[in-house]
Amino acid sequence: AVVTDHWAVLNPKVEEYNTTCETAHFGLWRLCIKRIYIEENKMEKEQGCGPISLPGEFNCTYFTHFVSGENTEIFQVSTQREYSISAAAIAIFSMVFSIIGTICVLLSFRKKMDYLLRPAAMFYMFAGLCIIISVEVMRQSVKKMIASDDTEWIEYYYSWSFACACASFVLLFLCGVALLLISLPRMPQNPWETCMDAEPEH
Repeated sequence: AVVTDHWAVLNPKVEEYNTTCETAHFGLWRLCIKRIYIEENKMEKEQGCGPISLPGEFNCTYFTHFVSGENTEIFQVSTQREYSISAAAIAIFSMVFSIIGTICVLLSFRKKMDYLLRPAAMFYMFAGLCIIISVEVMRQSVKKMIASDDTEWIEYYYSWSFACACASFVLLFLCGVALLLISLPRMPQNPWETCMDAEPEH
């Protein structure tokens, strides 16, 4: 989800039919503009460009294009750049936490270092929280663009990358909780186990 560019899909209003229109999909790192041939749909008075699954030419550029260029007017440079950089930075923290947590788990099971399970659980939960924060930052970015008076986008929807990010949050958080429960001290099954484990009196 972090490296893909199908977090959100934006469609502009189509004013002329039987010609090409531009739709966009983007992620944390780059924006893709796709030119699609659109035909008039008599059932809909206001028709957007798309769906994006239709065949067409597309051009993808990384976020360096937000500095200047012809896409400045249609994609609201300053706002989207700030949101995207923030979401990407938080997502990187999530990946780092996930890697550290995985290393702790491997060391715990292979080297019999059970005390590493609790740090691993915390790292996984931190990774999940970072992912969901990144998702919310991206969601607010899209909402702000759509609500702007200067935007040409009339509709949007979240794509499969967005769903993968939400699923990652759930999995990481549940893994963290599971590891935390595993790392807890074992409860005595019989009453005399507590007495046997007690330290002798001097």
